[in-house]
Amino acid sequence: MRAFLLRLSRIVLYLGVTLLLVPVQALLVAAKSPLAAAFPRLYHRLCCRILGFRIEAKGALSDRHPTLFVVNHISYVDITILGALIKGSFVAKSEVAGWPLFGVLAKLQRTVFIERRVRRAAAQRGELTRRLAAGDDLILFPEGTSSDGSRVLPFKSALFSAAEGKTGGDPVVVQPVSLAYVRLNGMPMGRLYRPFFAWYGDMEMASHLWELLGLGVAGVSVEFHTPVMASAFPSRKALAAYCRGVIVDGVAAALSGREQDGAGSAPPDATKGEQARSPRAAVASSIAGAQA
Repeated sequence: MRAFLLRLSRIVLYLGVTLLLVPVQALLVAAKSPLAAAFPRLYHRLCCRILGFRIEAKGALSDRHPTLFVVNHISYVDITILGALIKGSFVAKSEVAGWPLFGVLAKLQRTVFIERRVRRAAAQRGELTRRLAAGDDLILFPEGTSSDGSRVLPFKSALFSAAEGKTGGDPVVVQPVSLAYVRLNGMPMGRLYRPFFAWYGDMEMASHLWELLGLGVAGVSVEFHTPVMASAFPSRKALAAYCRGVIVDGVAAALSGREQDGAGSAPPDATKGEQARSPRAAVASSIAGAQA
């Protein structure tokens, strides 16, 4: 009964806040107000409180614009977590546009919707490039799907090509971000409870969300790693491999409860245009995980 009441109260509060604030965001978008980019952060922060997410943010958020934030993907609730921290628009699969409620919310945050068809790849890269050139920060999930939260899937490197150009004469900044669900009600989450937050495979969203809403307070680790210039890498595959190596180390550190020891992927030397190698050569080992 307690879990049922918790679920019910969260649903009522979430819908109440959403119905109250969505018209405000719609007006801001229609008026092309600068506040349309910042207002969703307030909404997502309120939703985090309502849904029981406590974010532990580490590192410094890039203050350069535009920035392409590259993040591992675990669940649909990643949107709320990241939206509470980053003033930017998401890059999402086209199917999201048709989801009840979530599709409307995505459109109001000016999400870039992409299709998986190869023949649309050039047009989609062009749209990402246009948005970056306009100064918009974008949030990309390069795995192309969500994982079980215990590992990082191979990256698809095709959309990284949008960061290869320049915006206003300046190279695009790329910031790797690692995300992990690490605690439940103050205790380490472990593999047993992680699937209650991770949404992957053929899981049905409605039943998954119902279970999630009754679980209490979840601790989420989000680490902003050192930003890099896309121009410092010889190719989009090298950039994707570097980002994946950094994120793999960040997720592993968060799940194990330890601080990173600096033995992961090292940032490239922007002055030489070469990538420094760590003792473990994490970048080289992850190149195989970057798919075209």
